Amino acid sequence: MAKVSIRPLGEKVLVQRLKADETTAGGIVLPDTAKEKPKRGTVLSVGDGRLLDNGQRKPLQVKKGDQVLFSSYAGTEVKVEGEEMIIMDESDILAVLE
Repeated sequence: MAKVSIRPLGEKVLVQRLKADETTAGGIVLPDTAKEKPKRGTVLSVGDGRLLDNGQRKPLQVKKGDQVLFSSYAGTEVKVEGEEMIIMDESDILAVLE
């Protein structure tokens, strides 16, 4: 079977969330129900940009490979070939980590 690739449209961004910590700073192992989903991830793919009133496209500020911080309830979670990813608007991204 062919590998599925996702290409976001417009000002959408495809992000893979980082893995949740398995233990606390003190060494306590966390069960799955107690783990908080990280608000950090890696940009896998970006759309063409926002369509302006004059018909031009405004390019996105993020690019493939960027490490980003995003809001708690950002985007829509999708599962492709067993991998969990998030498709979100660029406006849901709060910062790029450098």
